[in-house]
Amino acid sequence: MQLMAMPAATSEEDATIRAAMDGDRAAFGELYVRYARIVHAILLARVPPGDAEDLVQDVFMSAMRQLRGLRTASAFRGWLSAIARNRAIDYHRESRDRISLEDAAPGDLPPSGEANQDSFLVMAAIRALPEAYRETLIMRLVEGMTGPEIAERTGLTPDSVRVNLCRGMKMLREKLEMK
Repeated sequence: MQLMAMPAATSEEDATIRAAMDGDRAAFGELYVRYARIVHAILLARVPPGDAEDLVQDVFMSAMRQLRGLRTASAFRGWLSAIARNRAIDYHRESRDRISLEDAAPGDLPPSGEANQDSFLVMAAIRALPEAYRETLIMRLVEGMTGPEIAERTGLTPDSVRVNLCRGMKMLREKLEMK
């Protein structure tokens, strides 16, 4: 049996994660730079855009406090994504009186320009998609990440990312054509 060499990027990233787990703030800052767009996309798929920015900070503060409890560096991506998803759930528990974009009537959308309303309608349509498509589409369309970058940062295979983007765009087009 022949052992395959671990890609240098993964090995380097694992070393950064392990350094952050040991309390290296600069290493944690590097993780923030690498993963902030993923966390933002996950949150943006679930909460209003204006609140997603602040929640990104909350997610990373929570991750920094809990990082020493992470068992392996390889679990970091999924663990951080789970923190982001849980923070979005907490956000909705804390703010039951807010109107979600899915429930908002067209008159409830911000009136400041047709382009702004269009972007809110598109985000509402994306949020109505299944989770896998929602997150991947936001990473691509909002965060501007490439397919390979999404695969690398999320742990999905490049083929899965392509399928999610293709199916998600098809579903999004169908939803927008109905409006």
